[in-house]
Amino acid sequence: MNDEELTALAGTAGRGDDRALERLIAETREDLARFIAHRVDPLWVEELTQETYVRAMTALPGFAGRSSVRTWLKSIARRAVADRYRWTAARPRTTVLPEDPAGSGLLADRGARFEEEIALGSLLADICPERRRAFVLTRVHGYSYAEAAEELGVPVGTVRSRVARARSDLIRAMAA
Repeated sequence: MNDEELTALAGTAGRGDDRALERLIAETREDLARFIAHRVDPLWVEELTQETYVRAMTALPGFAGRSSVRTWLKSIARRAVADRYRWTAARPRTTVLPEDPAGSGLLADRGARFEEEIALGSLLADICPERRRAFVLTRVHGYSYAEAAEELGVPVGTVRSRVARARSDLIRAMAA
């Protein structure tokens, strides 16, 4: 559909014709999504395309046709993209805290405060490296003792011993 036809369609849609609005969106959607895709993370394309059309629908009754509908929609999309980047920059970055797939109980409390996670990291840092690595592989990352033994290049019994000693070290450190 050419620009003159789209402009006429926008005028009709601006006067409240729902079918004209549906057709306008259908005719411009692919082009608009491609325009947005070159500017943002792929996860945002669909959402920003929809946001552009929401903004366009509220402004459509005032569309005067001084530029083509495609140009008008792209200018709305540029503002939506810029707003998304501003919104993202204004939000603090967060880090997902580790899960406890092995069931050690140390990380199981989903409501654990950030300070407790930092304290656990500090306690683990004070354990000897061999014990810490065996403990983290089995209790934090969920490796079986056999998998941890293979990863560390030691017998399974050694892994069991290191994990047990690391647990004792942690209990002692927490008591202190």
